Amino acid sequence: MPALTIDEAVQHVYRQLRDGRVSEARRVLQMLLAQQGANPDLQRLLTDIEPLLPLERLNDLLFYTMKEVARSNQLSSQRLYRDILADECYADPRRLERFGAKFYSQNDEDGIIAEIFRRIGVSNRTFLEFGVADGLENNTLLLTYQGWQGVWMDGSEHNVAFMQQKFAPLIQQQRLRVVQQWISVETINDVIRQFDLPEEIDLLSIDIDGNDYYVFEHIDCIRPRVCVIEYNSKLPPPILAVMRYHAEHSTHELTDYFGCSLESLTRLAQRKGYQLVSCNITGSNAFFVRSDLCGGRFYEPATAEALYHPPRYEINYGGAFRVGHPTSYGHWEEI
Repeated sequence: MPALTIDEAVQHVYRQLRDGRVSEARRVLQMLLAQQGANPDLQRLLTDIEPLLPLERLNDLLFYTMKEVARSNQLSSQRLYRDILADECYADPRRLERFGAKFYSQNDEDGIIAEIFRRIGVSNRTFLEFGVADGLENNTLLLTYQGWQGVWMDGSEHNVAFMQQKFAPLIQQQRLRVVQQWISVETINDVIRQFDLPEEIDLLSIDIDGNDYYVFEHIDCIRPRVCVIEYNSKLPPPILAVMRYHAEHSTHELTDYFGCSLESLTRLAQRKGYQLVSCNITGSNAFFVRSDLCGGRFYEPATAEALYHPPRYEINYGGAFRVGHPTSYGHWEEI
C-alpha cells in the first residue's frame, strides 16, 4: 500500500466500510497503528468497527446461501422442464416444444421460432415486434445476429431512449428502427404503413400484456408468415375469453386479467388464415403459421386443446432458461 497521510488512510478505511469490507478496513487500521504507533483516533476507529466483523461474516454467509438456493432452484426448474418434455406426447416429430431454447428470448421462444423457419424457410428476413421492453430480452434480438432487420415498438419513453443508445450500431446500419408508440386498434395500420415494410414480412410478435387479441384482429396491411402472440394460460380450452378492449390499458397494475384465452386467439387466427402450431412450455406465447405454408409440417389436430400449455412461469423464474451472464449488447466485429 503506498504511503498515506492519516486523513487519506481514514478515508480509505471508510471506503472499505461502505463496500462492506470490514476485515480489509481492520487490516489497514492495524497496519497503520503498527507504523504510526499509538494513535488515539485510529485506535478508537478500530475499536468501533470490531463489532461489525460478525455482520460481515453473516453477510458473506447470506450471500453464499442465496447463491446456493438460486442454483438449487435452477436445477429443480431444469429437471421439471426435462420431465415435462419426457412425456411421450412430445415425441411426435411434428411438435415443436422439444426445440425450445433461450438465447435472448424471455423463455424458450428463440428455439421454437428457429425450428418454424427451418421447416417453412424464410423470405425477406423482416420482423415487426410490439412490446419489446428494453430490447435485451425479446423474440427478435437473436434474429438480428442472423442478418434479419425490422422494427421494434414500445410505449415507454425510457425504454426507447435506452434502446436508441444501446442498439445504435444496428440503427446506424439501418437494420433496426426503434419507435416509441402506444399501440391501439384505431391507429395500428397507419403506424405500420409508415415503416414501408414488405406486405409479407416473415415474423410478427405481439406482447403488450392486454390488447394483443384486438391489435392482431385489426392488422390488415401486412400478412406475416409467422405470428407469435401472448395468451393468458390461466384460461384453458375450451374457454372463450377476451378482456374488454381498453385503449389506455397499462401493465403498471399487472394482474391475471389480461389478454385472451388460447381458444379465442386460435379461432381468431383461423379466421385470419393462420394455423396454431405450438405453445411454449411456460404457457406464455402461442405460435401461428400462415395456413398456406403449413403443408403437414406441424402437429395436427392444430387445436387449442391439443397444443395448449398451462401457466408454468416457475420454470422461467426458477432459472431453467438462464443463459450465462446478464444480457447486454455491443458492437461485434465480424472477423
